[in-house]
Order: sequence, then structure tokens, then C-alpha cells
Amino acid sequence: MIIIGNGRLITRNAAEPYYENGAVVTENELIKETGTTAEMRLKYPDAEFVDAKGGVIMPAFINAHTHIYSALARGLSIAGYNPTNFYEVLDGMWWKIDRSLTLEDTRRSAYTTIIDCIKTGCTTIFDHHASFCQIEGSLFAIADAAKALGIRACLCYEVSERDGEKKCDESIEENKSFIDHCERENDSMLKAMFGGHALFTIGDKTFEKCVKANGGRTGFHIHVCEGMNDVYDTAYNYGTRSVNRLLNNGILGPKTMLGHCIHVNPAEMDIIRETGTMVCNNPESNMGNAVGCAPVLQMIKKGITVGLGTDSYTFDMLESLKVALIIQRHNACMPNVAWCEVTDMLFKNNRKIAAKYFDAPLGILKPGAAADVIVMDYKCFTPFSDANIDGHMIFGMTGRQCETTMCNGKLLMKDRQLIGIDEEAMNARTMEASKKLWSRLNG
Repeated sequence: MIIIGNGRLITRNAAEPYYENGAVVTENELIKETGTTAEMRLKYPDAEFVDAKGGVIMPAFINAHTHIYSALARGLSIAGYNPTNFYEVLDGMWWKIDRSLTLEDTRRSAYTTIIDCIKTGCTTIFDHHASFCQIEGSLFAIADAAKALGIRACLCYEVSERDGEKKCDESIEENKSFIDHCERENDSMLKAMFGGHALFTIGDKTFEKCVKANGGRTGFHIHVCEGMNDVYDTAYNYGTRSVNRLLNNGILGPKTMLGHCIHVNPAEMDIIRETGTMVCNNPESNMGNAVGCAPVLQMIKKGITVGLGTDSYTFDMLESLKVALIIQRHNACMPNVAWCEVTDMLFKNNRKIAAKYFDAPLGILKPGAAADVIVMDYKCFTPFSDANIDGHMIFGMTGRQCETTMCNGKLLMKDRQLIGIDEEAMNARTMEASKKLWSRLNG
């Protein structure tokens, strides 16, 4: 049993939202109780005590959409790469990288990414992987890293026809093999979706293969209308809109998540809502790729569950939250919109998305919820409570202020020291892999 206390406790539980000097009690993988620090220490005198030192105790973050495979691109410059549109971004950078990723590169990318997640307070990731150099076993390599480092992961492989039918079929098989594995193991920390790249790289025959291989066992995780490529390709080759095409191919449903959805129209939003399909917004990536601003406010108004991801642009969910707010306000030309919507995306909707796959409640500190807890080194100088915590997070906190991270009842980092993880050794191995990768990319 562990008590994390002596801090301002934000539970995200409406029944007991805030304790000025609070504590959360964890037993094995779950939260046992929340209350004041004095009460909890008196009630459980033999429990290990983790001192928050006046910081903020809160639920760990969930990242609803990221790409581990991009980790080794940090600082990379590819000769001749000067994109002027979204397709050139994909073909000149990301597809070029994933065509060169070995299984060891994927493994090193996973370890590096997950360490960054732990250090920024994120303990659950929905990853969308691609490594067309070596497909077979790539999801298993990521799963091994997640298990070794102690975080939750829901994984899928990015099916695409961009490198030919053989590679496409291999990517379908990797999804199927990993779904089979997750069903056999029934690991509460590891789940599977069925991945797909953008619609303009997937034909109907491939969708048919994906649906057959999946067999209705899990949801799909797919990029939709990130750029106008999807819109043009679907209209020209299939005579319809992108979301309609997904509906026609049996891809939509309550466990399916559509990434981006920047260029969907109101009728497509209605289809997304009626099928119970989820959406994930990735604001920084959208801005960086110059593909537009997703109609988040309209989608939420229609009743669509819209979560927040990073698309691997960052691993700091608070950074993504800040940008989600300002891009929506900038796009609407109104400084008084989006506050509730974007905070709900991170703190409520990501929790709903996670609940589709993980049994124990995430993103909330209450009895019976998963013991995923973080402590933020944040000393406030203005009034602080559950009534204004989101304002403190948006204007005062960053993920790098995380000093203690617990996942599934296990401390992964305490006082900014990773536990049981030799970061220097891992970074050295990653450096070796990245140098070789960069040499191949610019060889």
C-alpha cells in the first residue's frame, strides 16, 4: 500500500473533487481511497508514504494518438527535404523514415518515447505505428518496451498500399497477430486496435481484407481528412466523401477512432455521431503540417467524443492542451470560446476513449480506479482549487513539472528520478541506432 499525500489533490471526481492538503491511497493496481493527508496517514499507518511536498497530486495523462516510430527524427535534417504541401511532408520525411526503420530502431523509439511519457506524467498511450522496412514483430517490440517500463499501451499498425500489396498484406497480418496476442494474454495493460493510414493510401479491397482480419474484435484507428488528399481522392475515385466511404466499408463504430478529421463536413459529422465513432484532435501537428484547424467545436456540439492527442509532435499533454485552446480561438476569431471543450477533451473525453479498451477507470482518482497518479511540482501564488485548476494548468503548468509518476500502482519516477530504468544506457543505445538510421536516410 502506498499513500501519495501532502499536496493539493485534484481527483477529477465530482463527488470529492479537491482536497487542500490531500492524499490518495493505492493498493496493488487500484486506488483504495482519497481524503486529507492527516486522515489517510492515520487510517493506514503502515503504508509507504510519498511526500508531494506541497505540489499538485492529480490523475496521470492519457495520449489518445501518437506515433512512436517518429522518435528518432528529433533534430534530423534530410537532404533535399523542403515540403510545400502535406503530401511532400509525408513522402519526404515520415514515409522515408519508416521505410528505413529496423526492428531495433522501432524498439529504441519505443523506449525513448515511453521514458519521455513517464517524465511528463503520461501513463497511457494509443500508438499508431509504421515501420515498412521491418513490419513483422514491430508491435510486439513496442509492447515489450511498454511492459518493461510499466505504462499502458493500445497499439496498432498503419495499413497502407503506399509500398505495394506485399507490404500492405504484411501490415494487415501484423495487426491480426497482435490482436490475437492481446486476446490470448488478456493483459490489462496492453490492448490492440486495427490501424490504417489515410484513405488516399487504402483501396476498398484493402479495407475488405482489414475488416475480415479484424473480425469485429476491436476498433479501427485511422487517419481521416488530415489533408485534402483524402477528400479529393475519395471524391474522384469513389464518388463520395471520406466518412461515407468508411461507413460503406464497415470501419466506423463505437470502438473506432478517427485521427484529425480536419476537413469533414456537417453531414460526415452526423455519421460519426450516429455510429458512436470517436475522434482525436492533434492541434500542434495540424499547425506544423499546415493542414488546417479541425472543427472541434462543431463536432463536440454535435455530441461526438473528441479526444486529444499529440501525433508525436510532443509528448507533453499540457503543451498540446494549450495549443488546442489557442488554435480554436484563433480560428473562430473569438477570445471567449473553446475553454470547456478543450479541457473536456483531455480530462473527460480521453478518459471515455480509454474506457473503451481498458477495464479500470483511468484519468480519475476514486476508489476502484486505476492507480495512475502524478505529482506536479507547481507552487501557486494565486488562489487554487478545483474551480480554477484548468486555468492553472493552461497558464502555469508544463509536463516537465512532473516529478513523480505512478502507473498501475507502481512508482515509475519519484522526485524526478526514474525507478528501475537506466536512462543513460538506454539513451546510448538509442544514439547508436539513430546515427545509423540518419546515415541510411542521407546515404
